[in-house]
Amino acid sequence: MFRRIILSALCLGTGVVSAASAPAPYGPLPTEQQVNWLRMEWYAFVHFGLNTYTNREWGYGDESPTLFNPSSFDAESIVLTFKNAGMNGMIYTAKHHDGFCTWPTQSTDHNIRRSPWRNGRGDVVREFARACDRHDFPFGTYLSPWDRNCAEYGREGYLRVYYKQITELLTKYGPIFEIWFDGAMGGDGFYGGARCHRNIGNADNYYNYQHVVRLIRRLQPNCIIWGAAGRGDVTWGGSEKGFVRYPLWNVQGNRWLSLEGDTPINRRGWFWHPGQGSQVKTPEHLMEVYLSSVGRGANLILNLAPNRDGRLDPADVASLEAFGNMRRRLLATDYARGASATASEERGARYSAANLTDGDIESYWCPNDGTATPSAEITLREPATFDVVRLREQIRLGQRVEAFKVEAFVDGEWITIVHPGNPGEVETQFNLRGGKGHTIGNQVLRWLDSPVTTNRLRLTITRSKACPCISEFSLLRMPLATDSEPEPVAATEEGDVVLNSQGWTFKGYAANYASLAFDGKPDTMWQSGRVPSHFVVDMKREQTINGFSYLPRQDGTTQGMTSRYRLEVSTDGSTWKNVSEGEFGNLRANPVEQIISFDPVRARYIRFFSTAALDGNASSVAEMKIYAPRP
Repeated sequence: MFRRIILSALCLGTGVVSAASAPAPYGPLPTEQQVNWLRMEWYAFVHFGLNTYTNREWGYGDESPTLFNPSSFDAESIVLTFKNAGMNGMIYTAKHHDGFCTWPTQSTDHNIRRSPWRNGRGDVVREFARACDRHDFPFGTYLSPWDRNCAEYGREGYLRVYYKQITELLTKYGPIFEIWFDGAMGGDGFYGGARCHRNIGNADNYYNYQHVVRLIRRLQPNCIIWGAAGRGDVTWGGSEKGFVRYPLWNVQGNRWLSLEGDTPINRRGWFWHPGQGSQVKTPEHLMEVYLSSVGRGANLILNLAPNRDGRLDPADVASLEAFGNMRRRLLATDYARGASATASEERGARYSAANLTDGDIESYWCPNDGTATPSAEITLREPATFDVVRLREQIRLGQRVEAFKVEAFVDGEWITIVHPGNPGEVETQFNLRGGKGHTIGNQVLRWLDSPVTTNRLRLTITRSKACPCISEFSLLRMPLATDSEPEPVAATEEGDVVLNSQGWTFKGYAANYASLAFDGKPDTMWQSGRVPSHFVVDMKREQTINGFSYLPRQDGTTQGMTSRYRLEVSTDGSTWKNVSEGEFGNLRANPVEQIISFDPVRARYIRFFSTAALDGNASSVAEMKIYAPRP
C-alpha cells in the first residue's frame, strides 16, 4: 500500500494524471524513513561517559560511577554548536561497552543514579533530548549490545536487561530518529566480578535481532535502525575514517540497506582525552571525509566528545565551525540552477530534462522503458567556473545507474571531465580528485582535477540496470582552503610531559628494532615474530612516570597489532612491578594512538609485553611514548 501511494504521488501533476506513466520501480526500494534519513546527510555523534574520566576508549566494566561528575555540562550549548555548524541531528552514546547507563535505568544499578552529578538525580539522555526538542533538532541514541559490567552478559538473563534498556530509551525521551547497535560481540570484562572472557558467537542469534527490530518498529516506527546484524535500515560504511566504498549500492538481498560513514573529529579517538587539542582534523580533511561518504551516496556521522567538565573541546569546535562554513559555501551556489536542458530522449513532458536543473529533488528526467544509456545537455545562462559535479537519482524508484560520464564544451570541443567507471573498479580511502563516474544513488559529488569554465555540459549514462531517473545535475565550486582555516586553539587541559627518548637503550625480543617504536615515525615499528613477546627500555636514570601511549602499525595491515599488553617497571632491572595490564580495543576499525594512565611510580627500566596480537604469530608497536607528570 505504501509503495502505491508513493508511486501515485510521483505520477501526479497539479491534480492531473500525466499522459506518460512513471517507470516501474526497479529492485529494492527505500522506505520513506530511509529517504528522509539520507537527506539529512550529516549529523553528530557524542561519546560521553565513564571513559571520559578514565582516559580509555573501551572501559572494562569495573569503573566506579562516582567518576562521572561534569561540572559545566550544558546540553543546549552543545546542541546549538552542532546546529549552527549545519549538522542535522545528533546521536548520543547512552551506554558504551563498559555498561554504564547515563540515564536512571531500572535495568541495572550501574547507572547515573550512583554518580554524584546532579546529586544522583541527573539524566544525560533527557537533557540532550530536551535540548534537541527545544531547537527542532533530531535526537538519536547509541546503545552498546556488549556490556562488560553485567554479570548476566553472554547468558539469556542479559537479554531481559537489554530489551528493557531499549524500551526505556524509546519510550521516555520522545522521538528517536536513529538507534545505533554496533557489532561488538564480547571479550574480556568485569561481568559482575567474574573477570573473565565471554564470547557470544553469532550476534544475530544471541541478541535475537529479529525480535529487537520488531520491538523498535512497534515503539517508534519512524526510527532508523543502525546495524542489528544487517536487519536494520543502515549499516557500517567499512571504516572509522569516514569513507565508504565506491561504487555504492544500497542493496542487501531483496531490500534497501543504506550506508553510513563514521569518524571522530579528533585523532585521539571517540572519547575525549587530555591534551587532544593538537590532534583535531582540519576543515580540509573533514571536507575529504564529507566527499568520501556523503559524496559517494552515504551519510556521515561525525563525533565530537565533551571533556570532563561536560564541554566540547574548543579546538574541535573551531574545526567543526570552519568546516561547516566551508560546506555552506560549497552548496550555496548551484551554477546549473535554471539552466535550459534537452535530452536524447524524454518519457514525456512530466519527465523532461528540464527537471535536472529546476531545484526540485522530487522531479526527475527519465527516458522510455528499455533505454539505459540516454544523454542530456544543459546550457547555462552564462559561462560559469566550477570544480564539483553533483548528481542525484530519484531513489524512490530504486537505484539504477552503474556508470556515467560528464562532458564540458570548451574552446569549441567536448572534453570529458568525469570519466565513466569501468566494471570492477573500486574507490577506497580518500581517492577524491578526478574520480570516475560509477553509481549515483541518493547523490554523488565528483571533485574535478581542476576548475572548468563553460556554459554547456552533457551528461551521458553509460550503464544502467533500467531506464535512469535523474533528479539533479548541479555544478558547484569548492571554497579555497585558506578561507576556512580556524584560529589555533590550545588544548583544554594540559597533558603530561612526554619524556625524551634520546639515549635510551633496549633489549629483549627483536631488541634491534625496539628503538623504532620511539623514533617519532609511525611508518617504522618494533616487530617481533612471536607472541607473547616483550622489550625492555633503559631510560638511563630513575624518574617518575605515570603513563604511556601505544600506536598500532599504520601500514593498513592488522597482523601483529598488539591487542593485549602488560607494562612493568623497575628501578634496578631485577625487581619488577606490574603497573598496567589490559587491552587495546577497536584496533581493526580505528587504529589510533591509545593512551594508558596509571598512578605515578619511580622507574628507570620499563618492560612492555605484547601478550596477545591480531592475525598471526607476531607482535608490533609503531610508536610508544612514556609520560611523566607535569612539574
